[in-house]
Amino acid sequence: MKDKGETFSIIDKGMTVDGSLVGNGNLVVNGMVKGTITGQSVVISEGGQIAADTKVETMTVGGSFDGRVETSGQLVILATGRCTGEIVCGDLVVEAGGRLDARVSCTKPVQKK
Repeated sequence: MKDKGETFSIIDKGMTVDGSLVGNGNLVVNGMVKGTITGQSVVISEGGQIAADTKVETMTVGGSFDGRVETSGQLVILATGRCTGEIVCGDLVVEAGGRLDARVSCTKPVQKK
């Protein structure tokens, strides 16, 4: 099988990472991350927590995020998600039930119909 260069990492329930995470690929957080994250795609599962300055292409929040997040693409807050702090994103989606208590700036240009 040819490697497509996709990587997949998990910070599992019961684990805490305190420091800097840098990498490409997909990061799934079921546990706790504190510090800084730089990468491609981050998914915070229900029960997962991030308290960090984060710069990624995309992020999905199903758990709890507190800090500053900058995405070049989409930030999705699921119905189980909670996001506080500061957000700079290309595009923002908040599902019904998702909680957003942050200063928000979306940079994606509005498309005219």
